Amino acid sequence: MADCPTLAILGAGSWGTALAALTARNGVPTRLWGRDPQALAAMAQGRRNRRYLPDIELPSELVYESDLATAVRGAGIVLIVVPSHAFAAMLDALVPLLDAGTAIAWATKGFEPGTGRFLHELVAERLPGRATAVVTGPSFAREVAAGLPSAVTVHSDDAAFAQRLAGLLHAPNLRAYSGGDVLGAELGGAMKNVLAVATGIADGMELGLNARAGLITRGMNEMLRLGVALGARPETLIGLSGLGDLVLTCTGDLSRNRRLGLALGRGVAIDEALRQIGQVVESILTADEIVRLADKHGLELPISAGVHAVLHGEVTPVDALKALMAREQKPEYPHGLFGTA
Repeated sequence: MADCPTLAILGAGSWGTALAALTARNGVPTRLWGRDPQALAAMAQGRRNRRYLPDIELPSELVYESDLATAVRGAGIVLIVVPSHAFAAMLDALVPLLDAGTAIAWATKGFEPGTGRFLHELVAERLPGRATAVVTGPSFAREVAAGLPSAVTVHSDDAAFAQRLAGLLHAPNLRAYSGGDVLGAELGGAMKNVLAVATGIADGMELGLNARAGLITRGMNEMLRLGVALGARPETLIGLSGLGDLVLTCTGDLSRNRRLGLALGRGVAIDEALRQIGQVVESILTADEIVRLADKHGLELPISAGVHAVLHGEVTPVDALKALMAREQKPEYPHGLFGTA
């Protein structure tokens, strides 16, 4: 790819590896960094991520780098793909390492644990004055890595950078769109994980397809109302980063958050469910922050609050369902689309 910046992808889990494989196949000079040197060496030798994507052969052009300073040196764009709880620490590590003109993007979904701050706020605080963007949308890593048709969206306050990064990701089997609503894109990507637990619980309890559709629809309503209260654009939330990701995560069994809900709905204890999944499940921390934001803005989000209560062992899935169904009858939109629940 002509006039193409070097891309450093930080995080060699399933999504980081999938994105690195995608961009390397696109002709983008790509370095993949991970915190486990032995795992990276095995990936370089066998051209497979045996833990996360064992069936996917990785492109020979992909470069693996276990030293963070070397990975980001001279990179035009750094794309962070680590869990949300590790995001702030990654930014701190990057502060003394980045060249002045290096742009920052992230494909992490979630909030800063304990504060509810959006990830773009952490970037602006620690690495100000740079082009920044979030990459999000309905995209299971395994399917992207396998070259199945997918779509993502890149949001940035810098339209030119959003389009540039989307261009690096765009491929015959992946459509990359761009937009300018970073907050809305981040909210959709984070909140859908909480709602996926709700639909997983319902499906684990074998409550039927009607229940699943109702939870997705009313969950979308909760996402829209919180988004508007925070200043997000409604069109962002009914796009790929909101509705698209919500439908995928609520219905696809590749979703760790849905699988957690399925296990809980079948009566599996949460610690055992997490052990079986074996990867970070973002909804655990995200549910806390969604409830915190809802309380701050005086919003009642009954599905999200129910998931939060179940995840903290305050109620059983059965009791959470009873509480939802016992709510009073009311118009679907008593105060317009973004009125109260």
